[in-house]
Amino acid sequence: MAMESVEAVVAHIQGLSGSQEEVAHLHSLLKQSEDALRSQAARLGAFLHQLDPSVHTLGYLFLLEAYSSDPVCREQDGDFLLSIVEFINSCSAEQIRLAPEKFISVCKSFKDKVMQLQVPIQGIVPLRTAIRKLQASSEQLTTLHSDYLLLCLLAKCYKAGLSILDDDIFEVDQPRDLFLYCYYGGMINIGLKRYRKAWECLHNVITAPMTTLNAIAVEAYKKYILVSIILSGQVPLFPKYTSSTAQRNLKSHTQPYVDLANCYATGTFSELEGCIQTNLEKFQSDSNLGLVKQVLSSLYKRNIQRLTQTYLTLSLQDIANAAQLKTPREAEMHVLQMIQDGEIFATINQKDGMVSFHEDPEQYKTCGMIEHIDSSIHRLMALSKKLGSLDEHMSCDPAYLTRIGKERPRFDFDEFDSVPHKFL
Repeated sequence: MAMESVEAVVAHIQGLSGSQEEVAHLHSLLKQSEDALRSQAARLGAFLHQLDPSVHTLGYLFLLEAYSSDPVCREQDGDFLLSIVEFINSCSAEQIRLAPEKFISVCKSFKDKVMQLQVPIQGIVPLRTAIRKLQASSEQLTTLHSDYLLLCLLAKCYKAGLSILDDDIFEVDQPRDLFLYCYYGGMINIGLKRYRKAWECLHNVITAPMTTLNAIAVEAYKKYILVSIILSGQVPLFPKYTSSTAQRNLKSHTQPYVDLANCYATGTFSELEGCIQTNLEKFQSDSNLGLVKQVLSSLYKRNIQRLTQTYLTLSLQDIANAAQLKTPREAEMHVLQMIQDGEIFATINQKDGMVSFHEDPEQYKTCGMIEHIDSSIHRLMALSKKLGSLDEHMSCDPAYLTRIGKERPRFDFDEFDSVPHKFL
């Protein structure tokens, strides 16, 4: 493309960024110029300064995407990150949705750059803004969700990830986006020690429809086993809606973790520790050793919790013996931590070293608890209404009806008439 041609494209962008009709016409022209813009990517930086990203969003996006797709431009432009951040902050959401694949490409170039520079924290706020502008509603999962969560993980800004993890997602375009979103979401909740939420995220990965086993599901199942043990002391059976692919193959790809769960079930600390030592390198290479240590710690807690179901009072020495702890001091530290975490209700008499176990003091009649129950009921009602709507929409979907029609045997009415009525 000659210099005049690039100038002509810029002139079109400046002149056709007003009404919806103008922008639609501009979109058509820009699509015809894509290859030419890419071939002149190195020269587009200067032209970007002639455009206002808040006014000329669509045109600016096409130029910026072509420019950012060139590795040389990304490396040599010291303002590369800044220019993308400014565009994300000021661009028109309405116009970027006309070319979502271009916007996603720019954001992914931005994500790759902050990771290359090892400054993932700089990408968190811009990418969150990008997600909100790309989404038609908060119920939509975009391919940028997993990129955002990855940056939160790398920067160890786990709480920042909750801003999108707390959304209820109902619209998914690509299965891989869902797998990564739930997998990274599980890791973020593990980082925050929100094990129940982590379990839910990982559960969504392993029970999602799949015809072939994928690496994300395998890694998710490893963490799912560990989180399940920490939460309840056991790994639940696969629910019926889990794909046959997952049910047949996941355990064989995660044998050290299955062995760990079996050792945990015996309740013997020495056996569990031996299993960990046997598979130590595997747990380390999977970056799961921290979680495995939490599993080990939870065995002590589980043994202490069993005591609360049998005894009203017990000495710290007795607790240490029953829970396989070395000293009464260790037992005291575990009991105090469990009291603080709300896992047991107890008091410790420092004079005689006796622990008294109590019932749950919650009477479920405080204003705060009533508000919590009321909000939970309203949320469940809203979810029920949404699920009903989705079910109705799916039951009318031609692709779904065709699939069901092929799978269900046709009813033979002639055969029905031949059945003796005494059997009906």
